[in-house]
Amino acid sequence: MSRDYEPVPGQWYENLEDEESFRVLKVDEDTELVEIEHLDGEIEEMDLETWHEMDLEQTEEPEGWAEDEDEEDEDEDEDEEDWDEDEDDEDDEDDEDWDDEDEVQSDY
Repeated sequence: MSRDYEPVPGQWYENLEDEESFRVLKVDEDTELVEIEHLDGEIEEMDLETWHEMDLEQTEEPEGWAEDEDEEDEDEDEDEEDWDEDEDDEDDEDDEDWDDEDEVQSDY
């Protein structure tokens, strides 16, 4: 019996014919492409027609599955950038105050 699931980003599916699990990364409605990631980390694109031809079952995230370390590193880098930007903003404010003081001092 064929099941016809719509691809949902973040959802895990099992291709019953190949007995392989994968998750949907994104769906592009304009180009009608679905990007999936296999358990081994391989990323693949397929068109919606191919998607609907597969015999799929929704499944849970596999045990021991970990997000890609590169993605985690990118998140950490973004956090550090946000922190650096906040620090830079404070430095800029201090510089502005100092500039004002210089101007006042030079008037005397």
